[in-house]
Amino acid sequence: TLTANSAIAAGTTTIAPSTKPNGQEFSTISEVKQKRERPFGLGAMLGEPSGANAKFWLSETTAIDSGLAWSFAGGQTAFHVHSDYLFHNLSLFKLQDHDLQFFYGAGARLKFSDRTKFGIRAPVGLAYKFDEEPVDLFFEVAPILDLAPSTEVSVNLGVGARYYF
Repeated sequence: TLTANSAIAAGTTTIAPSTKPNGQEFSTISEVKQKRERPFGLGAMLGEPSGANAKFWLSETTAIDSGLAWSFAGGQTAFHVHSDYLFHNLSLFKLQDHDLQFFYGAGARLKFSDRTKFGIRAPVGLAYKFDEEPVDLFFEVAPILDLAPSTEVSVNLGVGARYYF
């Protein structure tokens, strides 16, 4: 694995490997990239809605995120399904020697109740990836524009955790 430690010499960038105290190599992007050795994460989200959450990394900075959950907004219970295409900035925020991933994207949402709703989502959030464990924690805000059966605006807000396989 190569690190992001680079030097500009005669117009070229050189990249040097770096190692942990135990001798293993790592990325200075706190192994967030990990060459995506564990690209699929499965976990839970709490908030509006609450339920199961999955994430599949397509590249080092893009992923598909999906949720199957229950919504209790507006005093009614509804089944909620969403899927989003996400972009990640892996170095925008630093938390000591760890990376706090900023993500944003767009996707769709179906909410099944007596009035089934279809809308578009624009999630924005932060995710913290543990260095030594295949786990992340996330916080997300997703404004929603429902297009059917009528035009309405709402917001999803949640926290969650995923284990990567």
